[in-house]
Amino acid sequence: MINLSGVGKTYDDGTVAVHELDLEIGRGELVVLVGPSGCGKSTTLKMINRLIEPTTGRIEIDGVDVTRQDPVQLRRGIGYVIQQVGLFPHQKVVRNVMTVPLLYGESKPTARKRALELMELVGLDPATYADRYPHQLSGGQRQRVGVARALAANPPVLLMDEPFGAVDPVVRTRLQDEFLRLQRDLGKTVVLVTHDIDEAVRMGDRVAIFAVGGRLAQYGTPAQLLAHPADDFVADFVGSTKGLRRLTVTQIDPSHLEPLDGVATGDLAGAIDVDATLEEALAALLREDKNVIGVKQGATFLGVLTPNGIHRALRESLKTR
Repeated sequence: MINLSGVGKTYDDGTVAVHELDLEIGRGELVVLVGPSGCGKSTTLKMINRLIEPTTGRIEIDGVDVTRQDPVQLRRGIGYVIQQVGLFPHQKVVRNVMTVPLLYGESKPTARKRALELMELVGLDPATYADRYPHQLSGGQRQRVGVARALAANPPVLLMDEPFGAVDPVVRTRLQDEFLRLQRDLGKTVVLVTHDIDEAVRMGDRVAIFAVGGRLAQYGTPAQLLAHPADDFVADFVGSTKGLRRLTVTQIDPSHLEPLDGVATGDLAGAIDVDATLEEALAALLREDKNVIGVKQGATFLGVLTPNGIHRALRESLKTR
C-alpha cells in the first residue's frame, strides 16, 4: 500500500532529518513510528502527504509516486490527525466534521448525514454534541472530532501525528481502545507517530523504531522488537521492562493451558477468552487474588492458566523471530 524506498530529507543547513529510509506498509496495517525527539518520525509522516518534500528517494501509494501527483489531489485520499486537532473554533462540531465532504462537493444534507454517522462511530452522541462548539468539549472529545473529520471523506490512508498525546493517561487509554475498535471495523491503512513505546507496542501491527539522525533502527512486530532488539539502542529504547511489555503482545496459546482436573471451582479467577493477552490473564489473577484462571473459546472451556503457564508462555515468546 505505502512503500518508501531510499527516502531522505536533508535541510539547507545540512541537517539530516531522515536517512535513506526503506519502509513497506501493507494495506490495512497500523504501523507506528516511534523514537526520541528529532529522529525524523514526524518528518517521515509529513513526506507521505507532501507537507514536506523528500530530498531523495521514492514514496509510492498503491504503486503511484506521490511526488508526481498534484498535492491537493493526493491529500484527498489521506486523512490527517494531529495532536492539536485544529478544529475551527467558530463552527459547531457537526460543521467541523462536514468540512472535508463539503470541500469535495458533497451536498449539505449528504455531508451532514455522513458527519452525524461518524460522530456516532467515534463515540460522540450526535444529539448531545453535534451543536456544541469545540471549546465546550473536553480534550478527549475534541480528539474524537478530529478523527471523525479525518475519516469524513472515507480515505484509504490515515496519518496520525501524536494523536493522543495532549490528553491525560486515563483518557489516552480509552481513546486508544476506541481507535483500535474503529480500526478493526474500518481496516484503514494507518501510520501513527508517537514518542511513547508503550503506545507503540499497544497500537501497532508493526513498529518502526527511529534513531537520532533519521536512521531506521528496527522494524517488526511488537513481539519481535521486545524479544529480539536489533542493537543496544533499541534495547535501551524498549527499556528494562520489556519483559512486562511482552505480556501485552503475547496471546494465550492452548499449549500453555492445564486441565481443570483437581482445581476447585473456588480457586478460579473466573474465565477469559482464548484471544486475550497474558497481561489480561495476569490482571484477572491479581484482581481476584487467585492462582488459576479458566480459558474458554466461545462456550467451550479449554483449560486453566496458572502463573507457571504465563511464565512458560513468556519464555516461549523469546523464540519469536
